Amino acid sequence: MLLFTNTEIAFKNKTDAELKKAYRLFRMMNSNFLVNIGPKLVNCALKMRLPIKKWIKDTIFKHFVGGESLTDAQNTIQKLYQYNVKTILDYSVEGTKDDAGFEKTKQEIIDSLHFAKGRKEILFGVVKITGIGAEHVLEHYTPQDDKYRSDFEKIRHRLIEICETSKKVQVPIFIDAEHSWYQNNIDRLAEEMMATYNKEKPLIYTTLQMYRWDRLEYLKKQYEVAQKKGYIFAAKLVRGAYMEIENERALKNGYLSPIQKTKQDTDKDYNLALSFCIEHIDGIAVCVATHNEESNSLAAALIEKYNLPHDHPHICFSQLFGMSDHISYNLANEGYTTAKYLPYGPVEAVLPYLFRRAKENTSVAGQSSREFELIKQELKRRKAS
Repeated sequence: MLLFTNTEIAFKNKTDAELKKAYRLFRMMNSNFLVNIGPKLVNCALKMRLPIKKWIKDTIFKHFVGGESLTDAQNTIQKLYQYNVKTILDYSVEGTKDDAGFEKTKQEIIDSLHFAKGRKEILFGVVKITGIGAEHVLEHYTPQDDKYRSDFEKIRHRLIEICETSKKVQVPIFIDAEHSWYQNNIDRLAEEMMATYNKEKPLIYTTLQMYRWDRLEYLKKQYEVAQKKGYIFAAKLVRGAYMEIENERALKNGYLSPIQKTKQDTDKDYNLALSFCIEHIDGIAVCVATHNEESNSLAAALIEKYNLPHDHPHICFSQLFGMSDHISYNLANEGYTTAKYLPYGPVEAVLPYLFRRAKENTSVAGQSSREFELIKQELKRRKAS
């Protein structure tokens, strides 16, 4: 079984000064109080035009984000690739509400794909459908209803432009998963794009949130559909990011929550989905996108079990930039195709993403403490050596 205990490999890309800076950041993020009150204080300070942008940029932004632009991110991309860790480019600007903003985001994603063309250090691009279309349209549109048809077609055509670019430059792209109440329309779009563009190789990937109790069956069903229609079903497997919101909305509106009853159920379905994908790897492409050590070890073990190459073109691993380096760098060190999800964008526009990362590190059981302890362990090892 592949273990992730080698902190020398995990942090070999960081200088002592960078490691100490990360240590201070995660020590701060260990405080639930600071994480909960921090976003309010930051937003208030920005509204009052207090000079805190530089502080944000030098601390949490620098740790979790590649830069304000693709050009800014270049150094980070190269630094990752020195250690065989590739990049997934994610334009992480949120809050767009009108067609002008949706068009701008679409163009930024297209530009990122052109930027990635021919660069072996960049593995994927990313599109979040609510970045190129309105949430209320995704929530309410049905194929039988003409009310939102025009607006939905705008979203669809923006996505087609992105997927056409993906095909042209031969850079695959992830379609991110979002809230369950409009995920059906995102699924519909992803299925159409995969059927169109994945005939020869996996270019378009959907995302499956395995904390939903219906996703394992969805995976199996869509694999059968893809087999019949003659395309490769491609999926990024994640556990999920909106559990509290999903449960609260289901309770408020009186419907069955789409979320698994326990974390153990989520872990079980994630690993079953992972096993299913690798067992059917000729017709499926999978990205193991998780910070869970057990699931990453399982994927590595399955690759060995089926005598697959570590760099199989249908299998990759991914973790978020700034998190779980002990997993990413140890996988890359063993020759597995591994990439960091690297967000980029203007500081103020990326703040919602940063606040989620800070909250995730305290809400995921032991996440912040684990990062903190690993950094502390490596600092001790360096001091001793």
